[in-house]
Amino acid sequence: MRVAGRLPTHIEISGLIRAVENAGGFATVLAKGERDSGTILVVCHENARGSRAFERMPHPDGTRPWSLVKSEDIENKENFQDYLQRRRRQDSDLWILELDIADGERFIR
Repeated sequence: MRVAGRLPTHIEISGLIRAVENAGGFATVLAKGERDSGTILVVCHENARGSRAFERMPHPDGTRPWSLVKSEDIENKENFQDYLQRRRRQDSDLWILELDIADGERFIR
């Protein structure tokens, strides 16, 4: 099911991957969701900062900006992975895309 006014999810994912790779980074799909209208969770990984997870969250005004939903605790890395697995179980339509590049957030802002 395609949501009016939105790119199909698989096209948005492909665009993000290409943009990151063109900038010299690496992007990989950790989980594939619904092809046309799946939700996207982007994991930005930087060695010095650890990983951060971003997801579009609906706001009362109808917008869906990217929001930080989870930061990796360097002392407890398995907590971050548990979060990703839990989100995937909650939403089988969810795509999880990992960006391995400095300032990965710039690709979703």
